[in-house]
Amino acid sequence: MTSYINRWISSAAIYRDPRVMVILFLGFSSGLPLALTGTTLSLWLREEGLTLTSIGLFANVATPYALKFLWAPLVDKMPIPILSRLLGRRRGWLVLTQVCLILSIFGLSTTNPVDNIGLTAFFAFLVAFSSASQDIVIDAYRVEISDEKSLAAGAAAIVFGYRIGMLVSGAGALYLASTVSWQLTYAIMAAMVLIGVITTFICREPENYAPSRSAGFNAETPRFDAYLTWIKEAVIDPLADFAKRPGWVAILLFVMLYKFGDSLAGVMSTPFFYDLGFTKIEIANVSKVYGTAATFLGLALGGWLMAATGLYRTLWICGFLQLGSNLMFAVQAMAGNDVTVLAATVGIENLAGGMGTAAFVAYLSSLCNVSYTATQYALLSSFMATARIWFSSPGGLLAESVGWVEFFLLTTVAAIPGLMLLWWLTRPGTRTRTGETETNTV
Repeated sequence: MTSYINRWISSAAIYRDPRVMVILFLGFSSGLPLALTGTTLSLWLREEGLTLTSIGLFANVATPYALKFLWAPLVDKMPIPILSRLLGRRRGWLVLTQVCLILSIFGLSTTNPVDNIGLTAFFAFLVAFSSASQDIVIDAYRVEISDEKSLAAGAAAIVFGYRIGMLVSGAGALYLASTVSWQLTYAIMAAMVLIGVITTFICREPENYAPSRSAGFNAETPRFDAYLTWIKEAVIDPLADFAKRPGWVAILLFVMLYKFGDSLAGVMSTPFFYDLGFTKIEIANVSKVYGTAATFLGLALGGWLMAATGLYRTLWICGFLQLGSNLMFAVQAMAGNDVTVLAATVGIENLAGGMGTAAFVAYLSSLCNVSYTATQYALLSSFMATARIWFSSPGGLLAESVGWVEFFLLTTVAAIPGLMLLWWLTRPGTRTRTGETETNTV
């Protein structure tokens, strides 16, 4: 019993690792833009009078998150003139994407959805593209500086930082929008990206990162042949390496569907709370601040659960918790404008979601070959984003068609396919155990 308790205590000590702290701040830079094209933007649009169907379809501006694997090979292998020489491959790309992010968020702050919804959508798309490109670099950097011991803690730290960034652009933006214009609110959010820029200048290039042999074209190699070699090493080899894994199609489907129910409910949660009559301050206090605290607790519990019981058991536990948490939204729809029920709904949903996210990010990281980190992680996270963006975009139309109670019951059903795939991937004979860590062999 004593050794079991000591193992739990020693597992928590990994969060003091300096690498984990760097990942935490980069996670903030990664998470900040998401709400600006998601829940915060959806409330801005709802206040301007857009329909639920339009708001749901507006989620498609986040398409770059689902397609970032297409340009991930460029980010993975191609150096940036001057910046790569001064800062290194990863840090050079980080600075470039962060500058683009600042400019695109500021551009979004100059628009008005009522006067020109197309321009708002255009700048929102640029924010998503810059953010997705930054995520490619951050995910690669995180995996490359982490060893086996710090991988789970790094996964938890990236989500901790990510959630802090979302809290700033979620609750922080709603607080600001209650006193100043939405345009000024977004301009302030653009300035917050500087935290990521400062972190990039402070941190170091990964020591175990080996540049591609064809990263620089030399005079002895014909230009056309050099490009073919680069495409093979940067694009074909990473994808071919992943496709050699038995059961890789099922793995990609699982990545896509594990959090589908959560995503379908989440894309309409803020308009749902607004329609129930909650104010921006109430949504900020309960849904954002209190919800983020519940997420942090869930992340910590998820990291400890993985260290104590293994990755796959944690995925199972969190999968059922996520499914059950969606039922609370249906309870909220029946209760109406009740802050007590709102606190219960948000608390349960975020606690389960935080636990599931910590386990899921660790699972994605475990699938990557360090030789092709950026490309493979971008591929996996793109499939994960597909559920949040394309599959969830008809959520507004569905909610308007069937009503809020029925809608959230359907989001609960949407969580079942992911659990069925998890059963297939972890059924007897497809899993082995190495020490205390479960390793998928399908």
